[in-house]
Amino acid sequence: MQNFLKINENDNVVVALNTIPAGETITVDGRSVTALEEIPAGHKMAIQDIPAGGEVIKYGYRIGNAKEDIKTGGWIHVHNVKTALGDLLEYSYNPTPVEEKKTEDVTFMGFNRPDGKVGVRNDIWVIPTVGCVNNVAGAIVKMANKWLDANREGLETVGEVIAFPHPYGCSQMGDDQEHTRTILADLINHPNAGGVLVLGLGCENSNIDVLKPYIGDYDEKRVKFLVAQEHDDEITDSVEVIKELAAYAGTFRREPISVSRLVIGMKCGGSDGLSGITANPLVGRFSDLLISKGGTTILTEVPEMFGAETILMNRCANEELFEKTVALINDFKNYFKSHNQTIYENPSPGNKKGGISTLEDKSLGCTQKSGSAAVKGVLAYGETVKTPGLNLLSAPGNDLVAATALAAAGAHIVLFTTGRGTPFASPVPTMKIATNSRLAAKKSNWIDFNAGVLVEDSNMNDETQKLFDLVVEVASGRQVCSEAAGFHDMAIFKQGVTL
Repeated sequence: MQNFLKINENDNVVVALNTIPAGETITVDGRSVTALEEIPAGHKMAIQDIPAGGEVIKYGYRIGNAKEDIKTGGWIHVHNVKTALGDLLEYSYNPTPVEEKKTEDVTFMGFNRPDGKVGVRNDIWVIPTVGCVNNVAGAIVKMANKWLDANREGLETVGEVIAFPHPYGCSQMGDDQEHTRTILADLINHPNAGGVLVLGLGCENSNIDVLKPYIGDYDEKRVKFLVAQEHDDEITDSVEVIKELAAYAGTFRREPISVSRLVIGMKCGGSDGLSGITANPLVGRFSDLLISKGGTTILTEVPEMFGAETILMNRCANEELFEKTVALINDFKNYFKSHNQTIYENPSPGNKKGGISTLEDKSLGCTQKSGSAAVKGVLAYGETVKTPGLNLLSAPGNDLVAATALAAAGAHIVLFTTGRGTPFASPVPTMKIATNSRLAAKKSNWIDFNAGVLVEDSNMNDETQKLFDLVVEVASGRQVCSEAAGFHDMAIFKQGVTL
């Protein structure tokens, strides 16, 4: 295996796949380049002289400008390269032709719901309307799961009882409160839940009566409500309600369903120098494959599109979607500016340690997850997906907030690529895909799939099929690592004042 990779023929850097010691000579495009200093794995080395102010090119695009003269063989990182991005930009629509491929359908074993939706899990969800009842929800889940484990006969297809605590639902104003209500309603309506208990306190701003219009029409056998202030023993009474919900959920059985019904969210976190080379392009190829079978994928993390946004804009299926994508980008930039924050305060310390030097560097790697398909939908935060194909979703880069937003938008599963590792989960199965084999071996209790083999002894076509097959298995009931560990997280995007 070679120790470096030149990603694009126009690049003036290579990425070290293993540490390149100072003084080691490599051959690139028939020329010898000697490392002037140690180049850590995942980091960049100049393969030609780059003058101060000159462009540093990776993935075939500018990832920043040199702060100083950089000699051939020099280590390129935050000490000698800076972002070239500005604030609000003007964009023009220059559509890129996109070939729409069709491939043979595949089925997974899922749950058909009476409303026409499909689910990949059949759990009972407890959704608190307000943070004041979080501990009550936790106590309900503990007691309900104990009962469920002892009474499995006839309830074999019911998964587990899961609570999704959060600190909001009261003392919020305006859009901030609207977002909380919308996300809670989205989760209540999510088809991965065979039954839902909406647990209210009674005096909160987002109480059950206020929340019901956001939920819309619902199946009274599937969604039930309990106001804690109206019960002498809200925990015992809630468990009795969950018994009813379990009886209803237990009537569902897994059956073959076309993968065209699957919605998969795509997210990355804790990136390293291999993220844009292994895991993110792999997820992009997966996305293209699922879309070719009529399925749907959702890409989010808007701040990590900055610097690569024109690639997505030019793949928009029409000018209306282009304008929505421009608004998606500029609205997020204005959000930062309205809070007097730097738009390009990225990458994170962990990203930098892994070899990411600028936001353009990170974004160009991040957007590899979108594959090559046309953009068919652009979603506001809290909006649910309606159009098959590739969708863009407004949400921040924060792992828990973005993954929750993907679930609320309708994702059945989230594919999460990582070069640093993380144990977190989301309201839906969250599959961790390692960018490197070292991480996959070290944290096998976190990692579900190793994309690091792409720079070792495997190829993209084989690994794409393996990942696709694993997603079908997970959709059919196989647990991901975070589920097996009992982890279930959710986080709502907090944007406003607290009363």
